[in-house]
Amino acid sequence: MRLFTLLSLAATVLAGSRTTAPAGALVVAKSGGQYSTISQAIAALSSTTTSTQTIFIKAGTYDEQVYIPSLAGELIIYGQTADDTSYSSNTVTITHAISLASASNDDNTATLRNYAAKSRIYNINVKNTYGQGHQALALSAYNTQQGYYGCQFIGFQDTVLAETGYQVYAKCYIEGAIDFIFGQTGNAWFDDCTIGVVAYSSGTITAQGRPSSSSSGYFVINGGSVKAASGQTVAAGSYALGRPWTEYARVVFQKTNLSAVIKAAGWDTWSSSSPNTAGVLFGEYENTGAGASGTRASFAEKFSAAVSISSILGSGYTSWVDASYLS
Repeated sequence: MRLFTLLSLAATVLAGSRTTAPAGALVVAKSGGQYSTISQAIAALSSTTTSTQTIFIKAGTYDEQVYIPSLAGELIIYGQTADDTSYSSNTVTITHAISLASASNDDNTATLRNYAAKSRIYNINVKNTYGQGHQALALSAYNTQQGYYGCQFIGFQDTVLAETGYQVYAKCYIEGAIDFIFGQTGNAWFDDCTIGVVAYSSGTITAQGRPSSSSSGYFVINGGSVKAASGQTVAAGSYALGRPWTEYARVVFQKTNLSAVIKAAGWDTWSSSSPNTAGVLFGEYENTGAGASGTRASFAEKFSAAVSISSILGSGYTSWVDASYLS
């Protein structure tokens, strides 16, 4: 009993809470805050100061489409939580329901559109509740040195757009069915994330679209797991790790626990008429679980060593990544 108590206390110490706003932060709350919507707080930010600006969001569900413009300095957004080490205790949700059926492009469907470099977002759930039928983003990430920590991104098709620059997603949850982690020139590192898939006959997790052989654009899923979303019954072998949006796609899954939802071939072509496999780099390294075995597609590779975070995010990544969230 004493050992159990000590272990419980240790776990409590390791888990940090963030229930009050840091000094100087703009406070968003359903009632009693400086701002009642997140968009109002964003509008109150200075676009010219090079000082760090902070927003603290109190518990609640905020039904709005949030756009963060480019800023001169760093931006930090915190969601209220009793445990800031993961997404499991998040109390802040941004939700919206819009799809490409009523928008001019994918970006304009996103519940959260982030165009701010040097931005960090902690412990916020972001949902696009449109569902099946059209592209409908939860997050559109359109700048460099962006970090997402302990967040949830939930959608169906095209959930997360990691479009450009260096980006890190650590201890996050990402859910969808079709091409739900995608982008073109973004170099994105997904560290110890849970990828949840929903019931669908032929799903694809990633759709990377590097424009040319000399372009940037590289996704690495490092650690974490791929499994059926909570409450979902997903058929074994119904999902691919990815398919190539262009023939220069680059995606690696390494040290990830892959459940039986992953098909034996591992990867798909883009389509039967446009396979897009001539110049792809689809790799795996030391994955585990039922979905890590099988005869992989001929255009995929088994790596002999892990891809390093510095090769994806650059040698200076420690200056902007919150390393306390890395596995």
